[in-house]
Amino acid sequence: MTQNDQEPCALCGGALPRGVLDEAGFVPDDARDVLRRRKSGWRRQDGACPACVQEALLTTLLERGEDALHAEVQRVWPLDAEAAFGALPTPLRLHADPRMTGRGVTVALVDAAFYPHADLVQPRSRIRAWVDAGREPVQVLRFGRGQEPAWPGSDARDAGQWHGLMTSAVAAGNGHLSHGLYRGLAPHAEVVLVQVRDAAGRIGNAAIARALDWLRWEGPGLGVRVVNLSLGGDPVNPLHPNPVDMAVQALVDTGTTVVVAAGNDGQRRLVPPGTAPAALTVGGLDDRNTLDHAERQLWRSNYGETAHGVAKPELVAPSLWVVAPILPGTDLQREALELFARRARDEAAAEPRLRELKMVTPHYQHVEGTSFAAPIAAGVVACMLEAKPDLTPQRVRELLTASAHSVPGAPVERQGSGAVDAGRAVALALDAA
Repeated sequence: MTQNDQEPCALCGGALPRGVLDEAGFVPDDARDVLRRRKSGWRRQDGACPACVQEALLTTLLERGEDALHAEVQRVWPLDAEAAFGALPTPLRLHADPRMTGRGVTVALVDAAFYPHADLVQPRSRIRAWVDAGREPVQVLRFGRGQEPAWPGSDARDAGQWHGLMTSAVAAGNGHLSHGLYRGLAPHAEVVLVQVRDAAGRIGNAAIARALDWLRWEGPGLGVRVVNLSLGGDPVNPLHPNPVDMAVQALVDTGTTVVVAAGNDGQRRLVPPGTAPAALTVGGLDDRNTLDHAERQLWRSNYGETAHGVAKPELVAPSLWVVAPILPGTDLQREALELFARRARDEAAAEPRLRELKMVTPHYQHVEGTSFAAPIAAGVVACMLEAKPDLTPQRVRELLTASAHSVPGAPVERQGSGAVDAGRAVALALDAA
């Protein structure tokens, strides 16, 4: 695509392909008025990028409440019916406060491996460091702000990288390949990527504990305030003591909030780090890809009690219909590009395969699992810390649980305090003493 094929958004100045800006034509009056306040003289026919449209919709939440937001979204969604199957962006479904985007906060992701995706490195790289804790000694590469990041195997495009890519983008991706639409909750946060798989591709408790110990000593210098672990280690019996739980506690004691995934078996069964009393363990929620709280039901995540009687999970967050990037350069992305090209030619035969692969755009699909519920919660924590930097992990826990919505008809032991609400959590953080 040449520069002549693009035009700038009249509001944020971002360059987009011609036609994308026409999405502002679907904006209802209340959101249109928000856009006009952002830029004097703006008219609907001037167009706006998807990110600006989403921000305007979320601003109606702040100004007019939840019912108004729901009405606005129902009138305009999907913004791009030709490119999407209507998967709601995470900030909309979590009722996020558009003023808080994780700016000034660093989120560390602990996962199998990672990929330097455009949603993390464009237009400016936000990757502060890559760490390999899967072996000893720990290998570390630090990157200056805006420096193009690369590390051993960063271009391998294997399955382990895909999982880490998805979790990091769900927490802190800026939706670059969707023009800002499918961004995470903390798109301005910086990230530290800590991989823990060993040479055989396995993730064990020793590597997880090593990663957490490294973050305890080196994380503060990188601004790390939130750590997400979307993984499970080795089963332990008895649950306490185990090295992962102790490493989580030591990290939390330094003022870092630790968020972990509960697991996907739907059983009364916990494995580290989901066993850590000091961690916020997040289970799964099926919100049916709607904004209606009455439609919510629990997903098949694990639950139980720690050795100290702490009930897990403390919270639930969406684990279905979560939009995340496809790993670039893979056979799946090549197929996605081909399928959407066929769809553009009105080839009906492409539709079943697109649905089977859960494709949303040529660069994104919707995924499932508590691996994605946890980084959603971690992104919310980053926004809370932007709003109130002096929040302790204990205060974060209190405000997150106080702001959650109970899932109707679901047992407390499987949902904890209920479903994460990003906007309410930030509001409580702003008002916190």
